[in-house]
Amino acid sequence: MSEKKFVVVTGVSTGIGYALVEALTAQGFHVFGSVRTPADSERLQARFGAASFTSLLFDVTDAAAVAEAVRETERRLGGAGLAGLVNNAGAAFPAPLLYQPIEEVRLQIEINVIGQIAVTQAFAPLLGASPAKRNEPPGRIVNMSSVAGSLASPFLGAYAASKHALEGASDALRRELMIFGVDVVVIEPGVIATPIWDKAENADFGRYDSTVYGPSARRLQKWAVEKGRLAPPPERVAAAVLRALTEKRPPARIRVVPNYLLDWLLPRLLPARLVDRILAKRMGLLPPAEAFHPPLQGEGRPAKPDGVG
Repeated sequence: MSEKKFVVVTGVSTGIGYALVEALTAQGFHVFGSVRTPADSERLQARFGAASFTSLLFDVTDAAAVAEAVRETERRLGGAGLAGLVNNAGAAFPAPLLYQPIEEVRLQIEINVIGQIAVTQAFAPLLGASPAKRNEPPGRIVNMSSVAGSLASPFLGAYAASKHALEGASDALRRELMIFGVDVVVIEPGVIATPIWDKAENADFGRYDSTVYGPSARRLQKWAVEKGRLAPPPERVAAAVLRALTEKRPPARIRVVPNYLLDWLLPRLLPARLVDRILAKRMGLLPPAEAFHPPLQGEGRPAKPDGVG
């Protein structure tokens, strides 16, 4: 890269965000990375150095802190613009929707949707999404979604809802920002091997033991931890983000899944009711009569499309 380019990445303390900083700085980008604690700020600043990394202390749900981060970024840019904004920060709190505390549902929407839009609005002028003329070419926005943005799994309903919403917002934003030449690319990872699975192993599902979902929630926990630790590394996602920022005409969506056929294509080709049954059987969610008896004749056949008699 012939000249330094600047990019803002949210949520860089660990996991995918940390891998993004490693990959981008290695390619000559200067990264403004958001963290939520002074300790993380000091750790990352020491690791990557002032020439390649600037820590920004803010939570995506804190409007005042986001505004201050924009001012700090603009000051350090010294009149230059941003080549990119990577909305990576996010949260997931698994639970059955029927019993999940509504404040947890609201918090996931606040972090994964409202926070992303708020950060995008705040940094948009530095990307060129402004009537004010700039000498630099317009930047790009990269939104970190998930395969859950189109395929919802049991006990991840609130998370899937937030990612579905982010996908829709990204489509609208991509079309709206064409007038400024600012592109929007969505990254859709499947399960990725990050420290989140250590947290998942110790997650408290005990509050649902008294419900019908207790055993199924424990099954999901075991399955997710085992699958997560065997999943692709976060560097795979970092490579996708780098592609989104640097490729001349990147696709609107870049998927990062271990097996494209099984983890992405097949669940979208099968009838929704059949996918329901597959997931329900895996998680122990079939009604007792169906869990121990074969389906009736004709059951499980592909359904006719909506509106077809």
